[in-house]
Amino acid sequence: MAGQAIGLVEAMRDAVRVSGQRRPGVFVTGTDTGVGKTVVSCGIAAALRRFGYRVGVCKPFGSGCRKDREGLVHEDAEALAHFADCRESLDVINPIRFKAPLAPAAAALELGESIDFSAIGRSLERLSVHHDVLLVEGVGGVMVPIDPDRPGVTVLELMAALGYPAVVVARAGLGTLNHTAMTARVMREAGVRVLGVVMNGVDTSGVEEAADPSLVSNAAWIERMTGVPVLARVPKVKEKDAAVAEGRLDGAVVDALAGVEWVGLMGAR
Repeated sequence: MAGQAIGLVEAMRDAVRVSGQRRPGVFVTGTDTGVGKTVVSCGIAAALRRFGYRVGVCKPFGSGCRKDREGLVHEDAEALAHFADCRESLDVINPIRFKAPLAPAAAALELGESIDFSAIGRSLERLSVHHDVLLVEGVGGVMVPIDPDRPGVTVLELMAALGYPAVVVARAGLGTLNHTAMTARVMREAGVRVLGVVMNGVDTSGVEEAADPSLVSNAAWIERMTGVPVLARVPKVKEKDAAVAEGRLDGAVVDALAGVEWVGLMGAR
């Protein structure tokens, strides 16, 4: 099984190979769908811009796109482009798109299509030309299948092939220990360097702690269980103030993420 996994990663690495020099980057994944990866990714992009970095963003896969006159458009990719002030076309920022709100492998299989993984490499190569750092956002969790022809190929294999260090976005409340520890473990086993965890939706008022006492101890237990730091605790904000698809993101979210030395963690010089 281990040899098969290594083979899948190496095949993926060949598929997404970049011929030129890539910029330092980070891959943002999550413990599940809807955990807040895009809000956190947009916040990281905005924080990096605050310190003067030119940020290139890429969401390799987009499912659940709307159909515009120009083609399929994913609102998360639009949000990333907005908060990063990334002027590349959406074809570069979000090279593989599907209308159906399904895992990429399932959406492609439904259409009878294969995945052109080389498009991801071309996007990263182009983004490297005019940007200082790259921010790549995954789709769903790490075990989401992305290849209809090889069901064993998941977001995890893509992360390992791209070689960027990764950040895990996790929920703040009850249940997060199991999901976060499992995610961190499989990433490490695949050879992905885990920079740390960002806990999203932290109640800073203390009101919710009575109903969910795990909110007090989860961060410490994540660090004890995984051996990786909780890099940031992103506060819970009103839904309308985290509507990144509409260009709104509460400054408190950006402030929480701006306290992290992202570029240093990426290994940039």
